[in-house]
Amino acid sequence: MSLLDQVLLFLVSWLANLFSAFAGGGAGLIQLPALIFLGLPFCIALATHKLASIFLGIGATVRNLKSHKLHPRLVLTMICFGVPGVVVGANIILNIPEKSAELALGMLTLGLGLYSVFKKDFGQEFRQIDASLTHLMIGGSVLFGIGILNGSLTSGTGLFVTIWLIRWFGLDYKTAVAYTLVLVGLFWNGSGALTLGLLGQIAWDWLPALILGSLLGGYMGAHFAIVKGNKWIKRSFEIITMVIGVKLISGSL
Repeated sequence: MSLLDQVLLFLVSWLANLFSAFAGGGAGLIQLPALIFLGLPFCIALATHKLASIFLGIGATVRNLKSHKLHPRLVLTMICFGVPGVVVGANIILNIPEKSAELALGMLTLGLGLYSVFKKDFGQEFRQIDASLTHLMIGGSVLFGIGILNGSLTSGTGLFVTIWLIRWFGLDYKTAVAYTLVLVGLFWNGSGALTLGLLGQIAWDWLPALILGSLLGGYMGAHFAIVKGNKWIKRSFEIITMVIGVKLISGSL
């Protein structure tokens, strides 16, 4: 890649991860299409994006762990159910009809944004987490399904995790985003990158710009989320989900 391409790649990565860290997901909306546009085949672009997204998790984790204490049982639930889902999704990606999957994902993502818009107080206050085994098992089963989407389609699936953590586990937006960035960013994307890397290949020479953009964007986005609070995060979440939803639907038609 030329120096200009590397600079462009860094700026795209920084912007994508900044918005993703602030709203709780959506980096794939900008970063993955950019990699494809710049010349990478889809599967290589997906694996490269996944690996770079780990550094979004690192950047966001450094900032979030200063302000949030994560609940151990919820952390284990997200890892034990989500990671196997990601591995399954990464293994079946080549067998999924891409256009049909994009249409379904786009409609679901758009629905998430509209749901949050019409639920005025949604995610504005923290509710006590129900840590019973039954509640965690049901919640974990849904996280497994989201993990499959994360491992295969990737675009915006962190947003699904964010809204499920609010709806089922009682978190507010700020806390849910922290869980999503730390656990999806590090563990889910890490397992997806490993699986896709073993199945295919990664564009290693593209990674320095992507990693730097992911680290800086993740840290800055997490900082803004902590400083601005639930109301701003809710609005950003709604905008990003609706943009992603419309983009996926239009791209599939």
